Amino acid sequence: MSLTPRTVKTYWLEHAWLGTHVEPGVALDVSDDGRIAALRTGAAAPPPGAEVLRGLTLPGLANAHSHAFHRALRGTVQVGSGTFWTWREVMYGVARRLTPDTYFDLARAVYAEMALAGITNVGEFHYVHHQADGTPYADPNAMGEALVEAAAAAGIRITLLDTAYLSSGFGQAPNEHQRRFSDGTADAWAERVSALKPRGHALIGAAVHSVRAVPAEQLGTVARWAEERQAPLHVHLSEQTAENDACQAAHGCTPTRLLADHGVLGPRTTGVHNTHLTDEDIALLGGTATGTCMCPTTERDLADGIGPAVRLQQAGSPLSLGSDSHAVIDLLEEARAMELDERLRSRTRGHWTANALLTAATADGHAALGLPDAGRLEAGALADFTTVALDTVRTAGPLPRLGAETAVFAASAADVRHTVVGGRHIVRDGAHTLVPDVPSALSTAITAVRT
Repeated sequence: MSLTPRTVKTYWLEHAWLGTHVEPGVALDVSDDGRIAALRTGAAAPPPGAEVLRGLTLPGLANAHSHAFHRALRGTVQVGSGTFWTWREVMYGVARRLTPDTYFDLARAVYAEMALAGITNVGEFHYVHHQADGTPYADPNAMGEALVEAAAAAGIRITLLDTAYLSSGFGQAPNEHQRRFSDGTADAWAERVSALKPRGHALIGAAVHSVRAVPAEQLGTVARWAEERQAPLHVHLSEQTAENDACQAAHGCTPTRLLADHGVLGPRTTGVHNTHLTDEDIALLGGTATGTCMCPTTERDLADGIGPAVRLQQAGSPLSLGSDSHAVIDLLEEARAMELDERLRSRTRGHWTANALLTAATADGHAALGLPDAGRLEAGALADFTTVALDTVRTAGPLPRLGAETAVFAASAADVRHTVVGGRHIVRDGAHTLVPDVPSALSTAITAVRT
């Protein structure tokens, strides 16, 4: 009896982005283990029985940084002015109303919105662990399990980045809003998160919320937990100058230096935002191959600033992209914004090619989430891909060979027509196959947690 996976489906891609160029007429075979069995170029017409995907097919997009419940803030926090810190108070109000059931409903709808945007894998930076007063649920991981099951219900993959959040700021006890985030100590966090188990669509990773939220002497506990399991480790890093100032006052160094001194940096670690960095910080991140996840739509919405992404990448820090607070969910916009923000700051054009920006949104994003075998259209890779229409009011006109440029600099999530995960069609012709009415699901779920 042969154990070789057999081909169960063939897709014909009118145009496919293969990492360096756009190839017309590609036949893609999917095996019964949900991987790409073979890729054949020069297929001018669909093979008999093949499913036809017209437009530009890309590897599935990786949303490397998400807080699913922040989706309930969209629109609300855009009223009036304020700062990151006033925004945070509104966020706490939504977090207070979450339960395992309401979080499942909200996350299912949010992850379905992601699938409609071509996202096949999400890194969920999860820190709402316990009941509102800090008491654990009967299942201490009930909230994390709700997110894992929500991803399955929406048909996408998830890396649950279970987050240590122990302090309101450099040793201070959690405030009333943060009690449900805290396990008390990093050892207690490690004991709880160790009960979470990976499954077919889900990996379990770790996160340090920030140097504000995990006492310095406990950073190593989180880093060791991730190291022992070879798991991804993410951390919010220098998003705000106030964090840098407070770290200098408490420890006499930058947050990046503090993380380096406690063993947090390294090639499985990703710093999220990495906005306000010194030259030494950039050298530390690049020299340790610590990744950088840029979230431009959130960073501009919160007036955080523009991070030194060009210098970080040049120093050796791989770039990925995330939608973070979900002001919008559109990885093509995140890719476009990273380049255009840099143009505004530098007053020069062309810091990244379209190919490089798509790589950040695909292969490098999946790698940051612990899936180096995703994000490529090649034999052996996970059969996760998405198709962008080339005949909409935004994308019509350019030559198909310029599909990468069209996708990054003109298309939006609204132009996604198909999303396939593990060879399974999750979005077909712009409609979600598992969540029939995503807007209604979002509306109902957000109403249930609105303050």
